[in-house]
Amino acid sequence: MEAAQSDPAKFDVLYELHFERVYAFVARRVRERSTAEDLTSEVFHRALASLPSYEWRGVPFVAWLLRIAANSIVDYAKRAAREFPAPDDPPDRAAAPDLQASEMQATEYRAQLFQLVGRLPEVQKQVVYERFVEQRSIREIAQRLGKTEGAVKQLQLRAIQNLRAQMEGGHG
Repeated sequence: MEAAQSDPAKFDVLYELHFERVYAFVARRVRERSTAEDLTSEVFHRALASLPSYEWRGVPFVAWLLRIAANSIVDYAKRAAREFPAPDDPPDRAAAPDLQASEMQATEYRAQLFQLVGRLPEVQKQVVYERFVEQRSIREIAQRLGKTEGAVKQLQLRAIQNLRAQMEGGHG
C-alpha cells in the first residue's frame, strides 16, 4: 500500500490483489456485465487518483475500495435514472435508494468492525485476520502460530465475544 502511494506505478499489485473482489461486489449489484466491468474500472481509476490522500485507519484497503465501488454504483444509478427514466416502473426506483442505503450501512458496519478488530489483543487480531480475511482453517492457523487447535478456537471465540460486546455497546 505504502509503496503504491509513493510510486503509483506499483498500484498494479493492489489492482491484481483486489480486482476479483471489487468486480464481484459490483457485478452482484448491476445487471450487465459490461456495466460491471466499466464500474470496476472506474473504481480503480478513482482509487488511483485518491491514493495520495489515502490514510490507514485500521480498515483494510479492500474496504476502502468497496466503499468507492458502492459510491460508484450509486452514482451510476443516479445517472441511469436521469438518462432513462422509467415512469411505468416506480416500485424499483423507489426501492433503489433503500437498497443503496442498506448497502452503505453494511459498508459502514464493516468499517467499524475492522476498526474494532484493530483494537483486539495482537494474537486475537491475528487469528481473526487469518480466519476471516485470509480464510485459513483452524488447523492452518494453529500450525502457523505454534498453538493447539483448541487454543486457536478459544482465541477466536474470545475475539468474537470482544467484538460483539463492543459493537453492541456502540464503542467505536
